[in-house]
Amino acid sequence: MTTSLELLAAFVLIIGGAIGFTNAVEWLGQRMNLGAGAVGALLAAVGTALPESVIPIVALLGGGGQEATDIAIGAIIGAPFLLGTLAMLLVVGAAHLFKGRREQGTDITGEPDSTRRDLHWYLALMPVGIVLGVISPPGAVRYAGAALLILAYAGYVRATVKRGGDADDEEELAPLYFDTSKDDPPSTFQMSAQFVVSLAAIIGGAELFVSAVETIAESAGISPLVLALVLAPLATEMPEKANSVLWVRKGKDALALGNITGAMTFQATIPVVLGLVFTDWELQPQAVVAAVLGMLGGALALWAIPREHKVGLVPVAVWGGLFVGFVAYAAATG
Repeated sequence: MTTSLELLAAFVLIIGGAIGFTNAVEWLGQRMNLGAGAVGALLAAVGTALPESVIPIVALLGGGGQEATDIAIGAIIGAPFLLGTLAMLLVVGAAHLFKGRREQGTDITGEPDSTRRDLHWYLALMPVGIVLGVISPPGAVRYAGAALLILAYAGYVRATVKRGGDADDEEELAPLYFDTSKDDPPSTFQMSAQFVVSLAAIIGGAELFVSAVETIAESAGISPLVLALVLAPLATEMPEKANSVLWVRKGKDALALGNITGAMTFQATIPVVLGLVFTDWELQPQAVVAAVLGMLGGALALWAIPREHKVGLVPVAVWGGLFVGFVAYAAATG
């Protein structure tokens, strides 16, 4: 299969999987009586975060020395950077783009408390990985940091479920694609089957996309770290972006924001734990810059999104500037 066909197949799998995944998550969330914030922050965020979490696992288990370590660390750090910049840009930008078909127009009508909670957790936990990566402590300290992050994420999950609220029983959902009858409420098996198949499509598409992009980048002489920091997360984060844009288009801002901010908390903990345990976790300057810029994007989201419904285009421009600025810096130094 040529590289161009691999890219096309990857896009089809990722976008198609994202559509099916969005639909299945909404039904599962209603069946589990979870609020929209909890559905987006836990089910959607963790599920669509799996593709980029697979990259460091595959890289480390497959061997390859320093190059494999660079790819793993780049994928781990690049994911929250993209979520804190490009993903935020797309969520707020989509509200402006689809304002004509949204009842709330350009207003962001999510769950401010859930958004604040997610971003507070992210901004509190991400520095743990950054500091440990800069000072390069001995293994015992890294393992202690990993244990701390695991416990912290468990606390975050508990808080999210506890405060997620009840599902809106009055909300009319689109029919489940795997429910052929379209009349009766779908069964849990049908919801779960669609969830699994859609997630498999996302993961398969993301892996295919990364493989094609790696071929292109290697021929251009790009370093493995820069490749992983920018291109690999850009491919594997596409499910979050596709899901969130679809939800914003439908006016379901709580799900869209929860999908992004919940993934940011996940990426600041579990993937970083993999890096702390299975690598020396020595962050190069490009990785440190990406991590810091991701935190700046998260801080801007914490300031702009929950404080008022109407988020203007200035934060969108700043998020875009952070992303483009880093790409230029990585290209110049990589």
